Amino acid sequence: MKKHSLRSLLFAALVSLGGNIQAQPGPQWLNDALFYQIYPSSYMDTDGNGIGDLPGIASKLDYIKSIGVNAIWLNPVFESGWFDGGYDIINFYKIDPRFGTNTDLVNLVDEAHRRGIKVCLDLVAGHSSDKCEWFRQSREKDPNGRYSDYYIWTDTISAKDKADIARRYKAKNPASSTIGRYVEADAPRAKYYEKNFFECQPALNYGFANPDPSHPWEQGIDAPGPQAVRRELRNIMAFWFDKGVDGFRVDMASSLIKNDKDKVETSRLWREMRKWKDERYPEKVLISEWSDPAVAIPAGFNIDFMMQFGVKGYPSLFFAKGTPWGKRNEFGNCYFDIAGRGTLSQFVKNYTYAYEKTRNLGYIALPSANHDFQRPNIGTRNTMEQLKVAMTFFLTMPGVPFIYYGDEIGMKYLPNLESREGSNNRAGARTPMQWAGNATAGFSTCTPDKLYFPVDTDGGKLTVEAQDKAKGSMLNYVRQLTALRHATPALNNNGSWTLLSDTVQAYPMVYSRSDGAKTYIVALNPSGKAVSCRLPLTVKKSRTAVFTGKSKLKGNRIAMGPVSAAVIETIEK
Repeated sequence: MKKHSLRSLLFAALVSLGGNIQAQPGPQWLNDALFYQIYPSSYMDTDGNGIGDLPGIASKLDYIKSIGVNAIWLNPVFESGWFDGGYDIINFYKIDPRFGTNTDLVNLVDEAHRRGIKVCLDLVAGHSSDKCEWFRQSREKDPNGRYSDYYIWTDTISAKDKADIARRYKAKNPASSTIGRYVEADAPRAKYYEKNFFECQPALNYGFANPDPSHPWEQGIDAPGPQAVRRELRNIMAFWFDKGVDGFRVDMASSLIKNDKDKVETSRLWREMRKWKDERYPEKVLISEWSDPAVAIPAGFNIDFMMQFGVKGYPSLFFAKGTPWGKRNEFGNCYFDIAGRGTLSQFVKNYTYAYEKTRNLGYIALPSANHDFQRPNIGTRNTMEQLKVAMTFFLTMPGVPFIYYGDEIGMKYLPNLESREGSNNRAGARTPMQWAGNATAGFSTCTPDKLYFPVDTDGGKLTVEAQDKAKGSMLNYVRQLTALRHATPALNNNGSWTLLSDTVQAYPMVYSRSDGAKTYIVALNPSGKAVSCRLPLTVKKSRTAVFTGKSKLKGNRIAMGPVSAAVIETIEK
C-alpha cells in the first residue's frame, strides 16, 4: 500500500508539472492492435548465412497476417557492434548490413502496410556503441565539439567507483560485466565515461535530475549537451517516421536521466516527446520498456509492458523454480504450471492497480515472452494443452497483446546454449523460427552448423508446416483466439475486465470482459486437477466460443477439467 500511495502522489505531481498528460490512449488503430515481436536475426534467412534478415521477414508477412497479427515490433535493426544483440548501436540512421539496407526496411514497411500490418522498431534511447561516431568525436579534447557533451565525462570518480572498476577487471570476462558505473577511457576528453550496461555502451547524456555541486561533470537537464541529445532523439524518430515506420518500443525508457529516483524528470522528458509526436505524427505510437504502467503511461507512452522486472506479478504467473528466471518469482511455484500450487494474489493486486490507473490513458501489455526471458514452453509446462491455456490468458486480457515469434507454435526455450552476441542465458529464447521439419527448420539454406542458434522441432511437431493445416494444433488454436478477439469488441483492447474468482482459491482463474453490450467469461485452469468455483453472477444461457480441455458453466458455478480453458459468451434472453 505504501508503494501504491507513493505512485499516486507521483501521478498527481506529474499532472502539475507542465505538459499535459494525454487524456486518450493514442491513435484509433491501437484499439484492436495485436503485436508480434520478431527477433530479426532469428526469423527468416534469405541469403543462406544462417542469420535472419529483413527480406526474410517480408517474405513471411502473409503468414504473420494469417495468425491475426496487425502490428509487428522488430528488435534492433540499426548498425551495431553486436556485442549486446544489436543494443550497442553504431549508427541510428542506418540498417545493419546483416539485415539489409534502409531500402529493405522501407520495402518491408510498405509490404506490411499493404496487408494492414503496422511496423514498429526498437529504439535504444539511453546509450550507443563506443564505436559510434558521436562517441569517437566526444572522446577528443575539444570540450566544445558538436558531440563533446553527448556523453558523461569526468576526470574524478569516487573510491567506490574505482573499486567497482577493479572488481570488473577481475571478472571472467570484464567486457561482459555490468559491474559499476564508469569505464576507464584513456581518452583526450577525460579519464572516465559513464556506461549504462557493458563497457561498450556509453550512456547518452540527458542530464542529471539533481546534479551534485561537488560533481561538476553532472550537467543539469537544461544544459546544452543534454538538450542536444534530446533533439537527436527526436531527429532519429522523425527520420524513421518519415520512412513509414509506425512507432518505437523504447529500450529501458525509465533510465535516461541520471539521479532521478522518482522518475519525475524522466517522465517530463517523455511527455515532451509525446507532445512533439502527437503534433507531428499523431498516428505513430510509443511503447515503453518501463514495466510500471501506472507511471509510464501517464508519462506519455501509449503502451507499457508488465513483465519480468519492475512491478511484480508476471514472474509469479510464469517463472517456476528451477528455470532460469525462477529466482524472480518469490513464491517458487508459478500459477501456470501443472502442479497447481501457484498464487494469483501478487499479480491480481498489482495488475488491478495498474489497470485502474491507466484505463483510457494507454494500454498494458502482457507479452507471451520476449528476447530477454524464457518462453512459456519450459520445464514441466511443455504440452500443447498447457500452452493453449497460457495463450488463452495472453489473448483475452485487456490491453495490447504481444505474441513473441514462435510462441504461436509452442517453440521451446532451449537451455544451456552457447552465449552469442551478449545473449547469455537469453540465447534459449532467441533460436530460429521453426518453419519446417528439416535440419535447419526451414529457416535457412545453410548447413545446421552455420545456424545463428540451434533448433529443436520435437521431431517436426513444433513447426508451422506441421501445424498449419492440423485441426486442434497450437497454431490454429491461436488463430481461433485472435479471430474472436478481433471480431468481438468485448474482448478487444478496450473492453472492461473484472476478476470473478478470488485469490484465496487460486484455481480456476475466472474473469469477465465486456463492452456494455456483450459479456464474455474467460476461465483458466492450468493445473493438472479438476477444479470448480462459484461466481458472483448467474448465467442463464451461454455459448462456448473457444476452448481447450473440458469445462461447464451452469448458473453461478463453473467446473473445469485438468489443464483447460474456455472463452464463454453469455447470452441474455
